[in-house]
Amino acid sequence: MIEYNHLKVEKKWQKKWFESKIFEIKEDSKKEKYYCLEMLPYPSGNLHMGHVRNYSIGDICARFHRMKGKNVLYTAGWDAFGLPAENAAIKNKIHPKKWTKQNIACMKEQLKVLGFSYDWNREISTCDPKYYKWTQWFFIKMWEKGLVFRKNANVNWCSSCQTVLANEQILNGVCWRCGSHTEHRDLEQWFIKITDYADELLEGHKQLGGWPEQVLSMQKNWIGKSYGVEINFKISGFCKNLKIFTTCPDTIFGVTFMVVAPEHEIINELKFKIKNYEQVAKYILASGRKSNIERTSSKEKTGVRLEGVNALNPATKKEIPIFTADYVLMGYGKGAIMAVPAHDQRDWEFAKKFDIPVIEVIKGNNSDTNKHAYEDEGILVNSGEFTGVKSVDAFNIVSNWIEKQGFGKKIVNFKLKDWLVSRQRYWGVPIPMIHCDHCGIIPVSEKELPVLLPEDLEFTRTGKSPLKISKAFVNVKCPKCDKDASRETDTMDTFVDSSWYYARYCDSHNDNAPFDSAKANYWMPVNQYIGGIEHACMHLIYARFWFKVMRDLGLIKYDEPFVNLLTQGMVTLSGSAMSKSKGNVVNSDEILIKYGADTARLFVLFAAPPQKQFDWSSSGIEGCWRFINRVWRLFDVVRSAKPITITDIASQKNKDDILRIMHKTVKKVTADIEKEFQFNTAISSIMELVNALYSYKYHANDDGVSLEVYKVLILLLAPITPHLCEEIWEKFGNNECISIHAWPVFDESVIKESSIEIPVQINGKLKGRIIASVDMSEEEVKKVVMFDKKILVHLKGKQIVKFIYVKSKIVAIVIK
Repeated sequence: MIEYNHLKVEKKWQKKWFESKIFEIKEDSKKEKYYCLEMLPYPSGNLHMGHVRNYSIGDICARFHRMKGKNVLYTAGWDAFGLPAENAAIKNKIHPKKWTKQNIACMKEQLKVLGFSYDWNREISTCDPKYYKWTQWFFIKMWEKGLVFRKNANVNWCSSCQTVLANEQILNGVCWRCGSHTEHRDLEQWFIKITDYADELLEGHKQLGGWPEQVLSMQKNWIGKSYGVEINFKISGFCKNLKIFTTCPDTIFGVTFMVVAPEHEIINELKFKIKNYEQVAKYILASGRKSNIERTSSKEKTGVRLEGVNALNPATKKEIPIFTADYVLMGYGKGAIMAVPAHDQRDWEFAKKFDIPVIEVIKGNNSDTNKHAYEDEGILVNSGEFTGVKSVDAFNIVSNWIEKQGFGKKIVNFKLKDWLVSRQRYWGVPIPMIHCDHCGIIPVSEKELPVLLPEDLEFTRTGKSPLKISKAFVNVKCPKCDKDASRETDTMDTFVDSSWYYARYCDSHNDNAPFDSAKANYWMPVNQYIGGIEHACMHLIYARFWFKVMRDLGLIKYDEPFVNLLTQGMVTLSGSAMSKSKGNVVNSDEILIKYGADTARLFVLFAAPPQKQFDWSSSGIEGCWRFINRVWRLFDVVRSAKPITITDIASQKNKDDILRIMHKTVKKVTADIEKEFQFNTAISSIMELVNALYSYKYHANDDGVSLEVYKVLILLLAPITPHLCEEIWEKFGNNECISIHAWPVFDESVIKESSIEIPVQINGKLKGRIIASVDMSEEEVKKVVMFDKKILVHLKGKQIVKFIYVKSKIVAIVIK
C-alpha cells in the first residue's frame, strides 16, 4: 500500500464534501433533529490549537449524530463587530470592515482545511446589514415593550477603549477586552431591562439539567436573588428619606450609623447642607478612580462623614451619623446600607476606625462584640419588645412589625442590574433611535432599517467615535414631525449581536423577518452548545434573556435556547492559556501542513476529557500521527494476509474473540460519545481494537470476519478522523461517503462470552487446552477432554481429579 499522503487525501475529500453539499440540510419532520453549535467565534485572523479543540468537539458530535440517522444542523458564523477591528483600523490605517472581512476569509479557509462538517450555506456575520437589520428591529420591539430605556447612570468607563462597559465586562477590576483598569463616570446611556426577567432566568435553571452545575451556580450568584426589607430612614431636619435594603431586619435596633456610596444622589441633593462638602467631593473623586473590586476588597476601610447631616433610626428614634465610603456600591440594593457593627465584620472595622458605638442585638454562646462582630444565630437582646426572640424566628416577626409601623416593606432584591448596551465606538450596530427636540426620542421607522454604518469616515486615536462628527450620519429628519433631528451615535454592545444568532441560523437568508417561526421551532432549542465557562455570566445570561423575549414576541415557542452545555477546557502552552496577544500560541497552519487535519483533531480529542485543560505536547501529536499511519497500513494487513495452518476449533475461537472485542468497542465508543463526552476514552478503545487486529493472525482463515471488523473500526473513527476514513472506505469500493453512512450497532449477545479456553494440567504440567461452552457441566467438559486427540495420548488411565472455578465458571482442569 502506498504511503499515506495526508495533504492529498484531505484536499480530495474536502473538495468532494463541498461539491456534493452533503452537509447542507433542510427541515425534515420525518427525522429526529439534532442542533449542534459552538459559541460564535470572533474573527481574530488565525486559529490556534485552542480553537481547533473547541470546533473538533462540535464536529465529532455533529458527525456522530448524523451517522446515527438524525437531521443535523451544524453551521458557523462570525461575531464580527467589536473594538479590535476598530483599533486595527486606527493602527494600520485600514477600514474595520476590510480588516474584519480579511480575517473572516482567513479563518473560514482554516476551518474548511480542518474538515469540519459545517453547512456553510447558513453562514452569518453580525456585521452584515442583512443580519444587523434584525438586531435593530429587536431593539425597537424591546423599546415598544418598555424593555429599552435611556438614563443617566454612573457607569464603568475604560479610558483605553474609550467606551462604557457593562458590569459583566469588568473582570477583577479591569476591562475584559484590553486589561486596563476602569473608572466610574456619570453618562446618559441605553439600557435593556434584563431585570424584568431575573426571576425567570433563575427558574429556568430547572430546565437545564444538561448544564454544568458550576455554570448554574455562577449564574445564580450573579443574579443574586435575596429576600429582605426596604426601610426608610428619615434625614433629620429634611423632608427626605434614605432608602436601604437589608436581609437582616432583625438587627435594626443595632443600627448605629449609615453609609452611602460615593455616587449616591443624596450627597448632591444635600451638598449645601454638608459642612465638609469639599472633603467629601475629594473623596468621591478618588473613589471614582477605583474599580469595584478594589473598593470592596481593600482591607483598609476609608470614608468621610457627611457633617451636618444625620439620619433617624426608625426603631430606636435615635439620630445616627451618615458616612460615604467606597466599600458600598450603587450596583446592589439602594446604594446605601444601615450599618450594624456588632453583627457585620466590615461595619465593625469601620466603626472602630471612626469611633462609632457598637450595640449588640444578637447574643450567642461565644459572642464578644468588643473583639469582633458576631455573625451567627442567637437570641435578640437590646431589641425592645423583641428581646428574647430567637434570631432564626425574628426575620418575619420584625419584618411584619416594620410594615405595620409604616417605615418599610418586604421585597425581593436582585444583584442583577439592567444591561448597559450602548458603546461610544464606531464598529458596532447603530442604535436605531432619533433625538428630536420636539418629539423626544423616536425609533427609526422599520421600513428604514437597517440604519447603515457610514463607511467614508476617518479613524484617529482621539478615542472619539467618528459617528459623532459625521454630519451625513447624524443630521436627519424626525420620523414623527419631520423637523430637524439627530441620529443616536452610540452603537450596541457586541454581546447584543451574539444573543440571538443561534435562531438566525435556522433561517439565515430570510429578508422579511429575523427567521421563520416554523423553521425555528423545528430546529430550536440547540441540543448541544459548546463554549468557554468564562461566558457563564455574560453571553449565556444574555442569550437566555433574549430567547425569552423572542418567545414573548411570539417568534418561538420554547423557554430556553440550549438544552445541553459543554464548557471545554483550555489548551495551554507551558502552563499558560494560548493567546495571540501574549504570543504563546501553537499555529494551526504549521501543524496541519506537517501532520494533517486528522492528526490535529485526533490529538486535541485524545489528550484529555473535553472539560479539562491540557498542555500542548509535541510528543503527543507525534504519537497520534503514528496511530493514523497504523490504521492506514492495517488495510493491507487485513486484505493481504496469507493463510496459516490452524485447527477449526482454534479458528472459531479467535473469530469469536475478535468479534467480541469489536462489539465491546462499538458499545463503549457509542456510550462515550453520546452520553459521556469522553472522547479520549472512546479513542483509547479504538486504539485497543487496532492493536487487537494487528495481533490477530487469522485474517485469511476467518471468512472475511477481520475485514468486517476493520470496516467497523473505520466507521468508529469517521467522526474523529474523517478524511482518513473516507479514503479507506472508498478503497473498499463504497460509493457513498462514510460521513453519511449508518453508525455501527453492537450485539449484546456476542459481547457475552459463549465459549472459553480451558487449560488442561496433567501431573503438574500443561498438556493442552480445550474450547468449551461457558455453561457446560463437568460431565460435558469431560467429554470434550476425552475427544481431544492431543490430550488423549497423555491420559493412560489417569482421571480428572479437580475442576478449578472462578465465578461459577470452569477455568482449569487438573488430571492425575
